[in-house]
Amino acid sequence: MIREPFLPMQGIHNFRDYGGYETRDGGRVRTGLLFRSGQHVEAEDADLEALDALDIRTVIDLRGQSERERNPCRRSDGFDAQVLMHPGETTSSPPHEDVGDTMPTGEYARQRMIAVYTRMPVNDAMISMFGRYFKALDERDGGSLVHCFAGKDRTGIAASMLLHVLDVPFEMIEREFLLTNHAPSVEVLKRQSLPGIEARLGKLDEESVRNLMGVRSEYLSTYLDAVTASHGSFDAYLEQEIGVDDAMRARLKARFVE
Repeated sequence: MIREPFLPMQGIHNFRDYGGYETRDGGRVRTGLLFRSGQHVEAEDADLEALDALDIRTVIDLRGQSERERNPCRRSDGFDAQVLMHPGETTSSPPHEDVGDTMPTGEYARQRMIAVYTRMPVNDAMISMFGRYFKALDERDGGSLVHCFAGKDRTGIAASMLLHVLDVPFEMIEREFLLTNHAPSVEVLKRQSLPGIEARLGKLDEESVRNLMGVRSEYLSTYLDAVTASHGSFDAYLEQEIGVDDAMRARLKARFVE
């Protein structure tokens, strides 16, 4: 595992390299090619300079159209990466903001997030975007960045999918997923999300904030249980729904594992 996955960003939440993990056969996922984050609406000039230095040639934006319109990403003058996005909505609202109209308790917030991960495997827009994510990684050179609003739910599943395909053991995939809870930039996400939620519902308690703004092991296991129940295995789901066949797996391993 890489020593420090988080890159210092002032206005981008949860920006990190999700390479560096050992695979089952003794390889290691390359670093410096696979990045993930939250949205870039508050990216500062120094953040944009740091991004330019990473040679990111493909950006996979998992947000829907209304999210992008409300929160347009800042780009440097020299930005020339290809940005892939869904032409419509990928979800009714950012998953961590999908709390309904009831003042949430910590348990209510947890259940709302579990519902998000239960729905994601059958969300046609997300299936399409995950397929485009893999296609881009298979076909395009240079570094890539996958992000959504918070960079933790939709993005977390995308990163987990790829690490699984690269044959990283589940305990390491889970560890990478949970790194979100240690992101040094959580105040960026809170600033972007809490005022709107609390304007509707009132001030949230700390447990509700943790369950909405962070991730839990059971969020990932809920997703995996759902795809296994519907398709027999995670691998079958990836092949039948996302389009990751054996040939693509071999190419991705050749590109991203050393």
